[in-house]
Amino acid sequence: MFLMRITLPDRPGALGGVATALATVGADIQWMEIISRVDGRVTDDFMIELPDGVMPDEAVSVCHAMDGVDVLWCSRYPAGSGLAMDLELLEAMLEHGDQALHRIVESAAEVFHVHWALLADTKGPATLYASDMAPELDDTSWEQLAPFDRMHVVDLPAGWVPDWIETVAAVIPVAHDQVVVVGRHGGPTFESSELARLRYLASLGAMQSRRNSQ
Repeated sequence: MFLMRITLPDRPGALGGVATALATVGADIQWMEIISRVDGRVTDDFMIELPDGVMPDEAVSVCHAMDGVDVLWCSRYPAGSGLAMDLELLEAMLEHGDQALHRIVESAAEVFHVHWALLADTKGPATLYASDMAPELDDTSWEQLAPFDRMHVVDLPAGWVPDWIETVAAVIPVAHDQVVVVGRHGGPTFESSELARLRYLASLGAMQSRRNSQ
């Protein structure tokens, strides 16, 4: 299963053309989600399943061969996402209210199409809870993620954590002294619609955690 982020002209037939091109290499589109529409172009996420023996580069190539179509990103990902997974995450947060923010960290890869996530205490700063692939951060790494009092996206250079490649991270404050940080190795950057989802679900998780701690 692969996630492809594709930008194409926002005109009739363009989306169908991409679907047809992917079908020529045997790609089975599991779902498609519109990420943004800006200046006559639309950015879509495609979750595709490729048959045995077909490399992801082949799917990228047939899309790039189309006029005005560009593949921003292609990476292996677990199946499922979108609204259904948002709702599943909300249900998990309600069921485990005292650990609602932990559920966000655990589900981030599938729900937000990231490689890792962590919950941090900004007073240290220090990691409170992290997904399996999250980095171990030192003082220099934390400095590159600051500030922690506003939501923002930061492009981190190769080596920001020893032996790591370039990373795009989003920092989302969830409480007075806590943030959720999610990261993608090599990109793509986070669209405004993705940040809105992150902020919305993180704020609900923080609210649920506060309720259960009272």
